[in-house]
Parts: sequence; structure tokens; C-alpha cells
Amino acid sequence: MTAPTLGFDALPLRAATHSNLTQLGYTQMTPIQAASLHITLAGRDVIAQASTGSGKTAAFALPLVEKLAPAMQDAQALVLCPTRELAAQVAENFDTYTKYSKLTKALLIGGVSFKEQDKLIDRGVDVLIATPGRLLDHVERGKLLLTGVQIMVVDEADRMLDMGMKEQIDQINK
Repeated sequence: MTAPTLGFDALPLRAATHSNLTQLGYTQMTPIQAASLHITLAGRDVIAQASTGSGKTAAFALPLVEKLAPAMQDAQALVLCPTRELAAQVAENFDTYTKYSKLTKALLIGGVSFKEQDKLIDRGVDVLIATPGRLLDHVERGKLLLTGVQIMVVDEADRMLDMGMKEQIDQINK
């Protein structure tokens, strides 16, 4: 017997978010989304594991879109990714999911000018999507405070630990 599939219409999302999901062709939740979205939308913590391409990004990005209101001050959410490629992919997905939202983001990764990233930070952002090393570079330069962060997502935490980033994650978490 297979588990029943759930539609996104079963979620308590704003009308604009439902409209965006419909336009994107999202009708049925993937297993990771069905297992976690109700929990994260209720404001509870989740630790989940799912394969690449399973819909994990939507599973954590949609609750961010719903929970956060544009603040134009300190970042309210932080998404840590092990590589700049994954961080860029998450940022691209975030842009898709926030189509009808005024939430802003900054992508903080190595290989990109500090000057350009500083401009984004100076304008104020709601969500930081970053690799641990570059995020800490901004913090250590005094350019970024993490005091407003209410939600932290550690994407591919197992990979980060395998890559020796535990100390950086612990430092950020403090």
C-alpha cells in the first residue's frame, strides 16, 4: 500500500503563495515536503534527509516565505550550504518561491566580490544564503550581525560535517 499524496492546497499558505505554486506547476507534494511542511509551518524544528532532487529546497523555503515579513534590517533567516554551487541553486529557487513576496535575499559565497555582497547587506536583507566560510568572513569584518536571525537552515549538514565544517557551523550557531 502506498502513502497518499498530498496537494499543496492542503497547506495553510497565503493565496499569493498558492497562486505561485500553481503557476510553477506544483500540484502534489513530494514525500519530504509532505512529511515536513506541516511541521515547519507550525514553527517546529525539523531534521530531515532526502536525496538530491526530492524537493528539499521547497520544503524549507516555503515556510520561510510564509513566516517572514519583509523587514529591511537584520537578516531574519540564514540558509547555510556546503558549496557555492548549492548556495547559488538555493538562491535561484528562493527567487522562484518569493515571486509574490517582497522578501529580499543576499547570496554570500566565495569567488564573488566582497564589495557587491556588501552592497546587498547594506540595503538590508531578510534571508542570507551563504557558505560558512564567506559568512564568517563578513561577520569577522564587522559587516554583518546575525542577531536578528530567527530561523537557521543547515542544508546538506552531513556533507558539511564530512567536509570538516563543524567548527564553522558551531561558531555561526553561537
